[in-house]
Parts: sequence; C-alpha cells; structure tokens
Amino acid sequence: MADNGLLVIISGPSGSGKGTVVKKLRPENNFALSISMTTRKPRPGEIDGIDYFFCTPDEFKNIRDQNGFLEHAQFCGNFYGTPRFYVEEQIAKNKFVVLEIDVNGALQVKEKFENCILIFLIPPTMKELENRLILRNTESPETIEDRLYRAREEVKLIDKYDYLIINDEIDKAVEKINMVVMAENLRPSRNISTVKKLNGSEK
Repeated sequence: MADNGLLVIISGPSGSGKGTVVKKLRPENNFALSISMTTRKPRPGEIDGIDYFFCTPDEFKNIRDQNGFLEHAQFCGNFYGTPRFYVEEQIAKNKFVVLEIDVNGALQVKEKFENCILIFLIPPTMKELENRLILRNTESPETIEDRLYRAREEVKLIDKYDYLIINDEIDKAVEKINMVVMAENLRPSRNISTVKKLNGSEK
C-alpha cells in the first residue's frame, strides 16, 4: 500500500457523464467523494458533513483567508469551496479522494495540491456530446449551444490533464479510472517508505 492516498480530480463538459461515473466509484475500492463547503442553507434531507459542510459567510471567509480551500467560487449568491482539511484527512487514511469539478477549478487545485491526478472525461465525439445534451430534454436550444461552446473551450485545455478517458460506455470508463488510480498508486514516488526499506535505509 502506498504511503498515502491520492486526490483524483475528474472534469468534463456537461453531458460527458462524469456525475454518473463518479457515483460508480465504490467505497470498497477505497474511493471517497470530496465534500464541498457552502454558505447556502441546507435543503430538506441534506446532512451536514455528508452532503456538504454548511457554514456562515463569515466562517467561509475566515477559512478562505487562511488558505483553507483548494479552490472556491461564488454561484447564485452563495460561496462554495473544497476544504483542504477534509481532503488531507482522507488522503492520510489512504483514501482516493474524488473531486468532480470544472476545468478552471481543477487547475486551481493542481497549483495548490501536488498529490493529485487530473482526469478529463468526454464522449467519443462532440456530436455525441450534443446528442446527449439534446436527449436529456432539460435545456433550451440556446442553453445547449452555450454548453457546447464551453465544451469546445474546455477541450482546448486537455493537455493540462494527466489522463484522457473516452466515456463511450459507463462501466468501461469506470474500469479505466480504477486502472489509472491503481497504476498511480504504484509509482515509487508514492511508496517512499517501501523504497527506503529496499535500499536498507529504513529497518
């Protein structure tokens, strides 16, 4: 087992299926979903520490000012952020912490957190992405066009990522993510204590 866990960041355009894929990454395979902190009020059924870490605007500001977020943003008048303490706590327990986030947020995290891998998830073609957005039947043509424009902008940043996974079939995409994480966990740089023992520098 590696010395510590790993932060796994998964990004992809709307319609790429990343939400569905993330839900299939099982706890029994050592995955743990990152929990965001937010200033919005809990919705019925939401539990603090499971769905979100709920806080006041002042609490959020204090954590932000102390560099306590790996990334943060404002949306619809509320603040959202990825708390560093939770990610580091789970990694110390050898968990693979999964953070589903957009490209800009992912690149923010990469600057602050070296122990992470970035995975970009996308359908085989942009036409397939468009078809998926249409079949969802939840958005207007104008909104779909906006999402496709944003997707084309996000694709330009794929080279910033460590891995590209084509989501043609959900189960195959999940299997590939499992393979990526297992391979990353075998890097010598993630197994320093074992390397030291093999070199005789640690008894």
